[in-house]
Amino acid sequence: MNDLAPLLTPEGRALLDEVRGTAPADELAVATRLRRDHPAELVSAALGQARLRQRAAAKFGDEDAGRMFFTPNGVEQSTRASVATHRAERFRALGVRSVADLCSGIGGDAIALARAGIRVLAVDRDPLTAAAAHANAEALGLAGLIEVREADVTDIDTSPYDAVFVDPARRGGRGRIFDPEAYSPPLSWAVQAAAKAPHAALKIAPGIPHEAIPAEAEAEWISDGGDVKEAVLWFGTEPGAVRATLLPGPRTLLGRGLPDPEVRPVGRYLYEPDGAVIRAHLVAEVAEELAGGLIDETIAYITADEPRPTPYATAYEITDQLPFNVKKLKALLREREVGVLTVKKRGSAVEPEELRRKALPKPHGKATVTVFLTRVAGAPTMLLGQPV
Repeated sequence: MNDLAPLLTPEGRALLDEVRGTAPADELAVATRLRRDHPAELVSAALGQARLRQRAAAKFGDEDAGRMFFTPNGVEQSTRASVATHRAERFRALGVRSVADLCSGIGGDAIALARAGIRVLAVDRDPLTAAAAHANAEALGLAGLIEVREADVTDIDTSPYDAVFVDPARRGGRGRIFDPEAYSPPLSWAVQAAAKAPHAALKIAPGIPHEAIPAEAEAEWISDGGDVKEAVLWFGTEPGAVRATLLPGPRTLLGRGLPDPEVRPVGRYLYEPDGAVIRAHLVAEVAEELAGGLIDETIAYITADEPRPTPYATAYEITDQLPFNVKKLKALLREREVGVLTVKKRGSAVEPEELRRKALPKPHGKATVTVFLTRVAGAPTMLLGQPV
């Protein structure tokens, strides 16, 4: 698919309605039937778009995804709607009324900004991607707030806008790009673009080294449903601030510059911090909240003697602490009639699926157990427990 125009015609839209929800196993039969009355290329394009819409539903929801237009890269690289909405609300709270959205893709962030009442210039240099963004603004009734421009972002004058948002490409021919200067455009260019606006946000990979974050930026790591989705550098907010934001919510933990927690013996409870908390290096803030410490100076598991509810970590009650030994674990699981085994690891080279296969080749009953493969004070250890 290299042209959306045929799908935007009355015939194309009618075909999209007809193939909506087509299962992969039924595509051949549906295509054969539709090609009797429609051009083969148009039928293929409609079925391809239907597949993309099905994939996009996880990010945009069924209703929006069912009306939007996607490219394969657009589905893969688009911001999840919940994350884009959170960012748009932050912009709105800052008093931003217009944003230059650079590297806008198929328009996911532009849509969220427009729905927050913000006027958007969405810029992308790829013709098909820009066409999809324009079609999406029209499809969702937001064309009055979103101007789409096919251009190189480095040629855009952002001075008329209250804020700049940059989402550089972080994938190349060989997959993910980890060097911020290898982004397209590079992080250094995006920082310069941010400096020209009263407010700015730069979307970056969650794994960015903290030492690569500019001193004038606020860094925010965002997770959704427990999965880390992205990091954002904010300008014009709180220079040097570090925060972890958990969606839905949002719930935000702000760093206070605490020293690393002390290492202590494993207590009755083990807490697994949210990935955004770990990426933001805010485990110490959670440990203080829980009156806990670390099980190992290099492992982001917190242990405590009392249960305390927190949105920033998942709590488990620990029943057993064993040196790593598959035979002992297998015997213990059989003795306790375990039928469901969840394996988590941090600081262990053992693969969870491998341990699950060896320790529980077949269920022994209905009991459930979670096993943590980790290190305790440097020693390979297995901790057994249950979610609280």
